[in-house]
Amino acid sequence: MLTDLTIHELGARFRRGDATPTQAAREYLARIAALDPTVKAYLTVTGDAALARAAEADARFKSGAPLGPLDGVPLGVKDVFCTRGVRTTCGSKILEGFVPPYDATVVARLLGAGAVILGKLNMDEFAMGSSTENSAYFTTRNPWDLSRVPGGSSGGSAAAVAADLAAATLGTDTGGSIRQPAAFCGNVGLKPTYGRVSRFGLVAFASSLDQVGPFAKDVLDAALMLQAIAGHDPLDSTSAAIPVPDYAAELGLGVQGLKVGIPAEYFIEGLDAEVEAAVRAAIETLKGLGAKTESISLPHTEYGLAAYYLIAPAECSSNLARYDGVKYGLRVPGARDLIDMYSRTRGVGFGAEVKRRVMLGTYALSAGYYDAYYGKAQKVRTLVQRDFQKAFERVDVIVAPTTPSVAFKIGEKEDPLSMYLNDVFTIPVNLAGLPGLSVPAGFTKAGLPIGLQVIGKAFDEAMLLRTARAYEAATTWRERKPELAA
Repeated sequence: MLTDLTIHELGARFRRGDATPTQAAREYLARIAALDPTVKAYLTVTGDAALARAAEADARFKSGAPLGPLDGVPLGVKDVFCTRGVRTTCGSKILEGFVPPYDATVVARLLGAGAVILGKLNMDEFAMGSSTENSAYFTTRNPWDLSRVPGGSSGGSAAAVAADLAAATLGTDTGGSIRQPAAFCGNVGLKPTYGRVSRFGLVAFASSLDQVGPFAKDVLDAALMLQAIAGHDPLDSTSAAIPVPDYAAELGLGVQGLKVGIPAEYFIEGLDAEVEAAVRAAIETLKGLGAKTESISLPHTEYGLAAYYLIAPAECSSNLARYDGVKYGLRVPGARDLIDMYSRTRGVGFGAEVKRRVMLGTYALSAGYYDAYYGKAQKVRTLVQRDFQKAFERVDVIVAPTTPSVAFKIGEKEDPLSMYLNDVFTIPVNLAGLPGLSVPAGFTKAGLPIGLQVIGKAFDEAMLLRTARAYEAATTWRERKPELAA
């Protein structure tokens, strides 16, 4: 089946003439029709547009002029990206019915590379959550165990790749929302350096932390996706004008002689025993491939979670002020006056988690509390950044668990604080603006995926991909597939 293949395997078939983009698109759309009512990864499927773009790709391959490795490849994108003429809900009722008049830069770049967009993927409302249970529409299920969450907030993007409902997808990572669901669903998830990928057209949650990145079936596919979306964008003032290397060309360099840092603060009480055993086995595999490991310390890690849950809500309270019933999507009728209309619309349009974070962030930014909360959190952020700077004076990459546990049951974590702890190993990377990647590193006895996190220096995604590829090539985890029946 074409839906089993990676991007590079699919591209090879297209080039040999063994298959066409239209055949691939039809197979994916048929699989989505059969399985997505169970997995619930997609919020919107754009079948007619996908087939039209696939037909255009057919013609390019027939003429011998394909656009590159993504030409004709069926992909999905998180519903947080603006897509011209296609509704963009951000998983929220307040944007229900909103149809953007333009494409986000990353979407435009995928389309420019010839990709076939199958549709928009489910997510926690405004990317706030770690399970995709906070979507205003429905909960996405983990393809490895349908009673469990796929992670969040990019749960739809991760589940779609795991269930072969897209060859690869795009998500966003504000506090771990690519790496955590990638670990839960057993695929490769890459959060690039802040500034490496344009955020223009991305519906903002926390602007100093949000970053766009790919989910893929293997490391080479992740490299190909990053190659397509990375690079300076004059439409995004935070986009870095730094050259983009050829990521795929550097994958085969291996890890011989690389210095790999092992942070003591990531192997703590509460870390699941099977997760710890798998990650330590992965470290031994890297040593067997020639890497040198070194114990390091990131002493302010324990304060990262608290700092994040002040900074991110503060930014979201500002970003979400624009949703007032005037400019976008929902407006609740019957209001007495303007303030009543704002209040009713936001009361109905936002879910519980969004309201919780808006209130927390507004409080943290309020007069009299700014220095005590938001200002202090920014100082902690600087300390976390300095921890990483010091560590990277000694090592080339850092490896650690992606998450403290494997995917949990739907409805299991009703306490918001226990949910927030899921991101304890991913959040420091966002605070520091560094790149991070999760690669499959084994399974529990119950058959649930485990992720290995690789953290790198700023704008050194090539080193992450190279390390992850060396590990992936030495193991067989990526060959396993979840068993799904229509």
